[in-house]
Amino acid sequence: MASPPENTFSGLLRRRSLLMGTAVLGATGAFGTAGCAKIPTGDTLARLKSQRTVRLGIAGEAPYGFIDQNGEFTGEAVELAKVIFKRLGVGGVQPVATDFSSLIPGLNSQQFDVVSAGMYINKERCDQVIFADPEYQMLDSFIVLKGNPKGLRSYQDVVRTKAKFATGTGYAEIDYAISAGVPEKEIVILQDPVAGLNAVESGRVDVFAGTALTGRGVVRKSRKAEATEPFAPVVDGEKKIDGGGFAFRPTDTELRDAFNTEIHAMKKSGELFRILRPFGFTESEMTTLTAKELCA
Repeated sequence: MASPPENTFSGLLRRRSLLMGTAVLGATGAFGTAGCAKIPTGDTLARLKSQRTVRLGIAGEAPYGFIDQNGEFTGEAVELAKVIFKRLGVGGVQPVATDFSSLIPGLNSQQFDVVSAGMYINKERCDQVIFADPEYQMLDSFIVLKGNPKGLRSYQDVVRTKAKFATGTGYAEIDYAISAGVPEKEIVILQDPVAGLNAVESGRVDVFAGTALTGRGVVRKSRKAEATEPFAPVVDGEKKIDGGGFAFRPTDTELRDAFNTEIHAMKKSGELFRILRPFGFTESEMTTLTAKELCA
């Protein structure tokens, strides 16, 4: 997605299944799959400099890491990785496409060097990997029919109105809904926000929950649906703001720290926002949160 605002989310997100397990020539090298040979252990940063290539675990999902309509390997996390790893002395990047749920297992089994998928940082994941500080923070939003006839602006509203609720596979929004009191057995799980939009437009569900970024992107050309104003989910009485970042193996602290040094400099200079902005991010989604805060 070289110029994301010019493309539709439907075209991009539908490429997720196409990307899985398929060898495709990308902008910087051939795509691998999660079944490739394992990467040698050792000083990862030194090895990457020697190899001049870093392998990135991606989930084939816009706007984080995917193939655009021109067949180019791109995404906010991908473009950020290209810049930072070049400054670390690693000029080439090679994507390794896998299902989102396989990203952390694939990283820890050395099928790639780093997860570059805009992954939310939370305690459960922090028990398995180490994160760089987040490149963005994110609130939630609902996809609803135009005019929001049921007045759905929070998970509590979903419970109050007994609205038919849907969200995506593996989404954090599943836990937020359950925490608010939505019965787990009543949650409809759909493939992605495009499927969610279609379900809302057809009346199969009343609401599809996702991030504010994907919500406003997917409804851009819809005549029937809209995205609600962004909001922070309330969990155990506290507002929850998520942040997404790069994940590394627990032994790769040197690589993570070098990456952090670069991302902090880019935040300070404004370069980070300039990279993320074409993918639909706003200034309100830039963040000073740290991985340590989010892991706690």
